[in-house]
Amino acid sequence: MSRFWKWTLGSVLGLLVAAFVGLSLMAGSPKDVYGLVRYAFPHMHRGKLRAGDDAPDVRLLALDGSNRFHLRERTGARPLVVIFGSYT
Repeated sequence: MSRFWKWTLGSVLGLLVAAFVGLSLMAGSPKDVYGLVRYAFPHMHRGKLRAGDDAPDVRLLALDGSNRFHLRERTGARPLVVIFGSYT
């Protein structure tokens, strides 16, 4: 194997290790990197909502784990505020 290919392969592997370490720090642990890559990245995209637009309807899984429902069925025309956070 030529010297060029060794350096190229080493550089690519080094970048992959650096990306994995960076994602591990961002996600919390190496175990969480798998979940981030597997589930979050394919679904990340920029939405097309603008200020004043109605929020899109979503289909959610009920607490019993077997039924699904549309959020607008439960809220109707009332406003809804969803807060993502921890209160511990």
